[in-house]
Amino acid sequence: MTHWLAIVVKLLLLFGMLVGLAGMVVPVFPGVTVIWGLALLYGIIFEGFGGSGVWLFIGITILAIIGWVVDNLLMGGKARLSGARWTSITLAFIAGFVGSLFLTPIGGIGATLLTLFLAENAYRKNRHEAWEVTKAMAIGWGWSFVARFSIGLLMIGLWAIWAW
Repeated sequence: MTHWLAIVVKLLLLFGMLVGLAGMVVPVFPGVTVIWGLALLYGIIFEGFGGSGVWLFIGITILAIIGWVVDNLLMGGKARLSGARWTSITLAFIAGFVGSLFLTPIGGIGATLLTLFLAENAYRKNRHEAWEVTKAMAIGWGWSFVARFSIGLLMIGLWAIWAW
């Protein structure tokens, strides 16, 4: 690959990673997976996985796994710890995914929280308790975003060391 074409491809990969990073605002958007997949693509296209590349990619992969686990633990776990039923959490995640597709990312977040509130309110018949569970999920989402965003930045940083 010629030098200028290599630079263009690297910049396109970086742009894709930054889109993945920005997409982490949406709870169901797989930003960590996007960044990991683009790093894998880089390794396949450019460097192979010899030398330090293999170690940097292993680091990126470990961070991705941590990102996947942290996301689920902080979002659903925070709601579960506050007393939400698994059924309500599942319905909320489904509504969030569908809402993100049709109502933009912000609509997806709203759909997630509204669905959790409605499901818990229907079960508990207590708006205050349903609100507390919903508030806990929103706090979990906030912490999840901070964690995933930080992990995404670290992943991109390792990739940048590898790429440049």
